[in-house]
Amino acid sequence: MPLVRIDLVKGRSEDRVRAVADAVHSAVVDVLAIPERDRFQIVTEHEASRIVALDAGLGFERGDDRVLIQIFTQSGRSTAVKQRLYAAIAASLARIGVAGEDVFIGYVEKTPADWSFGFGRAQYVEGDLGVPAAAAAS
Repeated sequence: MPLVRIDLVKGRSEDRVRAVADAVHSAVVDVLAIPERDRFQIVTEHEASRIVALDAGLGFERGDDRVLIQIFTQSGRSTAVKQRLYAAIAASLARIGVAGEDVFIGYVEKTPADWSFGFGRAQYVEGDLGVPAAAAAS
């Protein structure tokens, strides 16, 4: 159950915003082997000056089409899986015209006790939901 936050610069059409969200979700489903309907996304648009994303010393410039993504998910996946996920997200976004240098991804691992799906309860801990195995762990 990843929770995915997508931050964008304002100015995209509704269709374009949806295409970005769909592209990210498609990559997450493919690489992490989660069900298609296991979709929790927050898409937020900001003025260009409110998203500061420099190159971290890598020598490239980002454009106004930048997409910053935070993925909150269960711990346990390997570095190789994370690298495949990053590549899949970049490739999926490239197919809709987002340049690789405009894609920034942060991956945050959580434990079963770190989730509540409603009613102020920890459903993984209380047994209402099975703790997902890191199916794509290797």
